[in-house]
Amino acid sequence: MEQYKGSEVDKYRCFMSGESEKNTTWRLGVPPNFDVVNKLFEEGRTKKWPTGSLEEQVQNLVKTWEMETFHKMKPGDFKTVDITKLTLSVNGRKPLTPADVAKIGGGYNMFMQTSLPDNLRMYNPKDETVDTAHKLFTTTFPRGFAVEILQVYSGPPLIAYKFRHWGYMEGPFKGHPATGELVEMFGVSTLQLDENFKIVKVEFFYDRGELLAGLMKGSAVTATGESITNMGTSSCPFS
Repeated sequence: MEQYKGSEVDKYRCFMSGESEKNTTWRLGVPPNFDVVNKLFEEGRTKKWPTGSLEEQVQNLVKTWEMETFHKMKPGDFKTVDITKLTLSVNGRKPLTPADVAKIGGGYNMFMQTSLPDNLRMYNPKDETVDTAHKLFTTTFPRGFAVEILQVYSGPPLIAYKFRHWGYMEGPFKGHPATGELVEMFGVSTLQLDENFKIVKVEFFYDRGELLAGLMKGSAVTATGESITNMGTSSCPFS
């Protein structure tokens, strides 16, 4: 776990600079800058782990893996995972390979999987691509969606931990106007690491409705600008 100490360009994320990244293909053409979300994280976190602690290393691993998932275009550029063995699952669903995740539209769609009928889906992964999902969530949370580790239950090779994700809804979401309010969600996850401390298996357990409920407080607006005050059960499972 010693490799997860941050980097010269970001104190929480590794593998963003240096010789090993000279051929990396970045989503925006250059490594991302996390100054804004790091400020959000530092101002809003509830835990501050000691330098070098297992909790800090797990937190940096999670942040680095998320960075690679959303900003590195080629899975072969990932340093946190063994791409040949990696599987991911959400809420006990069928494990997905990186190729499977790409087919369903990337990381956002993987995390927002649901068994709800189509007409009850506030966010329908089937309707979103990698690009539309990325634009939607980065617009809704312009300062980012920070993550912190609340507790580590076991260390490598099988890491189990509790996490908190949060941000401020300062942009619209699916017709719902920005509220400026805190939106947060909690969950648990396990990471199976190999002998090189690379991730080979990920399992997440959380309630996606906890996130969506926080994004639906403002009245929805139709394409014509009409406010929808009575969503009804056919439109919103949380109304």
